[in-house]
Amino acid sequence: MARFLKDRSKAKGMVPGSLVLIGRQKMEQTLIQYIGYNKEELQEKTLSSVDEIKQNFAPGKVNWINIYGLHDLEMIKKIGEDFGFPSLLLEDIVNTDQPPKYENGVAYDGFILKMLHKEKDSNRIHAEQITLLLGENYVLTLQERKGDFFESVRERIRKSKGRIRSCGNDYLAYALMDALVDNYSILIETIGRQVEDIEDRLFKSMDTKIVEEIYQFKTELNYIRKAVRPVREVIASLLRTEDTFFHEKNTAYLKDLSDLVVQSSEAVELYNNMTSDQLNIYNSNISNRMNEVMKILTIFASIFIPLTFIAGIYGMNFEYIPELKFKYGYLVFWLVILILGGGLLMYFKRKKWL
Repeated sequence: MARFLKDRSKAKGMVPGSLVLIGRQKMEQTLIQYIGYNKEELQEKTLSSVDEIKQNFAPGKVNWINIYGLHDLEMIKKIGEDFGFPSLLLEDIVNTDQPPKYENGVAYDGFILKMLHKEKDSNRIHAEQITLLLGENYVLTLQERKGDFFESVRERIRKSKGRIRSCGNDYLAYALMDALVDNYSILIETIGRQVEDIEDRLFKSMDTKIVEEIYQFKTELNYIRKAVRPVREVIASLLRTEDTFFHEKNTAYLKDLSDLVVQSSEAVELYNNMTSDQLNIYNSNISNRMNEVMKILTIFASIFIPLTFIAGIYGMNFEYIPELKFKYGYLVFWLVILILGGGLLMYFKRKKWL
């Protein structure tokens, strides 16, 4: 199955705004979790249906609804009707191949982002689409499957760590995006260390496995770049937009988030260029080693060509060759061979060809 592009044949010929799941179904049943909190209170529960979402909204609290599973298209449609989301946004939510984007709606700020994770078995990186919708009194997140991507944020809420319990829903949205970006940084740092380790091995070994590793890292970095690079424009667009649900006092946090995204994006570019340089270095080393071998073979050929010429002359089958009857001819032949061969070796050494 292709990772960089997903099969869109199911959406072929459909009217814009039609709900078609692009990608695999990753859960058998959808799961809806609700967290409502303020500085003094915390409520956490699992909801049985979409109808219970707004029923649990409490004034004076931050209302966070997290939905796992995007395959229930009727549920997605019902959410759109209840919250007033346009059909094109709902189409993007169920299209798991949608690039990261920011949408400034009338009653919401919408973010489609990617959470990256590495598979333990294959060591390959995969992306999961996460939609974050920020409204006046809620934060709604939709994920492809159940995971622990936001568990660190939940723990901060439960244990009342930092500012999160005393701030509004816009700060929660920032904290969730910050968790995603932190994950980018950790993943890029892990791959970066492995790429740098290859550099030390590159000059010591010409094993073909090194090329396979470099190419694998290059592929994974390109996959990360596909998910991370657009996030720079997402945050930049948010900072340029005046009418958002982010309070002005949290602008400093968004700017810091923008810096982290830029840093992650630049690190991906750096390591991607580094893998390209490593491939060039490997090919150069192979060429240099081949040139050294060819140089030695050429030198030996240059030495033996005149010696072979002399041996060839006296190996001819003519009956009358003057030196054949000479008593010390064999000894003279070897003296000539040794003097000629040694002279050529000294000449090559003086020229620093050896």
